[in-house]
Amino acid sequence: MAAPSLDGRRFRAVADVTGGEVGTETTFTYHERDGEIWASYEGGAIRRGFLVGVRDGDRLDFRYSQLNVHGETANGHCTSRVLVLPDGRLRLEESWEWESRSGTGTSAVEEVVTGA
Repeated sequence: MAAPSLDGRRFRAVADVTGGEVGTETTFTYHERDGEIWASYEGGAIRRGFLVGVRDGDRLDFRYSQLNVHGETANGHCTSRVLVLPDGRLRLEESWEWESRSGTGTSAVEEVVTGA
């Protein structure tokens, strides 16, 4: 069974990311249409960030570009796997690499449900 659409869903990092700038205060808002995905994100060390890419089944492949609170820009590449948690929320398990500097890592974001 295919994972549900990401369109309009909000996510937050489950932990601060070692080697990265995303943290538990960073919130992502995803959009999806016809195999394309895109998102904006902000919070914590990130003043503003954007990502754009494609989805094939439960796999995402995208590039990200961001501005941190120190006025520095950075960009990179990420692949993610979409998982459905037991409570029905979505989780993205990510493998990323900087392209503007050295460094790689893994991280996870989980869907934030409001009004539940």
